[in-house]
Amino acid sequence: MNYFSSDFKLGILGGGQLGKMVLYNTRKFDIQTLVMDGSNEAPCKIACNEFTLGDLMDYDAVYNFGKQVDVLTIEIENVNVDALETLEKEGIKVYPASKTLKTIQNKAKQKLFYVDNNIPTAPFSRFAYSSEIKEAINHGGLSLPFVWKSAQFGYDGQGVKIVRSIKDLEGLPNVECIAENLIPFKNELAVIVARNVSGDIKSYPVVEMEFHPEANQVEYVICPARIDAEVAEKAEGVALKVSEAFDHVGLLAVEMFQTEEDEILVNEVAPRPHNSGHQTIEASYTSQFEQHLRSILDLPLGRTDSKVGGVMVNLVGAEGYTGNVVYENIETIMGMEGVTPHIYGKQQTRPFRKMGHVTIVNEDLNEARRIAEEVKKSIKVISK
Repeated sequence: MNYFSSDFKLGILGGGQLGKMVLYNTRKFDIQTLVMDGSNEAPCKIACNEFTLGDLMDYDAVYNFGKQVDVLTIEIENVNVDALETLEKEGIKVYPASKTLKTIQNKAKQKLFYVDNNIPTAPFSRFAYSSEIKEAINHGGLSLPFVWKSAQFGYDGQGVKIVRSIKDLEGLPNVECIAENLIPFKNELAVIVARNVSGDIKSYPVVEMEFHPEANQVEYVICPARIDAEVAEKAEGVALKVSEAFDHVGLLAVEMFQTEEDEILVNEVAPRPHNSGHQTIEASYTSQFEQHLRSILDLPLGRTDSKVGGVMVNLVGAEGYTGNVVYENIETIMGMEGVTPHIYGKQQTRPFRKMGHVTIVNEDLNEARRIAEEVKKSIKVISK
């Protein structure tokens, strides 16, 4: 099929920053794109050929949108999978497949999938409702501390809480959830695996993620991870095993824990471009966004190795500020060595909302990390 400067239409469900960065590459290749999102202010709106306002969880909206395109992909997991399943049966190519999304959308199903496929993951208990947890603790079926996770609709640190005492259960939504053993770990790692329709597979180097202690969001991504080669090899092996189990097409970001004993445990996965791969735009031979296109269009996969060491800093809304966004001191960081800011185009900021990211590239990874700290201290995402 001719994708370039042709009548071919690629559909993207979700109009956020991940889709916008995919669109950098569809414009580069002159591939027609249609995007659907629930907000008229979606960042993708300015860069696609056609924009549709629609509810991603609504069956009819997703189905009717999907019927207009040749290949349909996502930039967020929370979409109506029943509509995707119908579209698949009617001949529309959907990547990732509805079957994959159905498992990944629900953290309890996702964890059971790992158990069924002998993929190492932290021990957990599954509950139909959060209200059942207290009884399980009282009867000895569950021990403190643990990590509470909502089974569905958790995103960007939402739907996750460390429970150290009974009091920490107060205020939790009464929903399907899991209680996961709190694992002491050295590092949080991630590997992005790309697989095209023909089954060719490539993985990106292991990255190390540093999280904001309050927001539970990634604050820095460091590539390559500062770990022993043996641990990196083990992490890549686990990520490839997860990819094989899902038989996915597109990108699969596999988030993992490196334990104190250097074991690798899978935390969760995302079947799309991911925050842990933003630095690939400047630091890699092929960005994760271009690689996603290559994968779902069954084109040859690009090189995944890095040209240079990279550190990514997330730009999130500062606490205490809500309203029309202002990027304070952005000119200052642009004067720093190897620094490239990416602004997502969201007009309204609020505390911890992802508004952009900054990539720092340097042949010396430690120097890149130092500059990243300087960037973080310098730029402020505030409101007017």
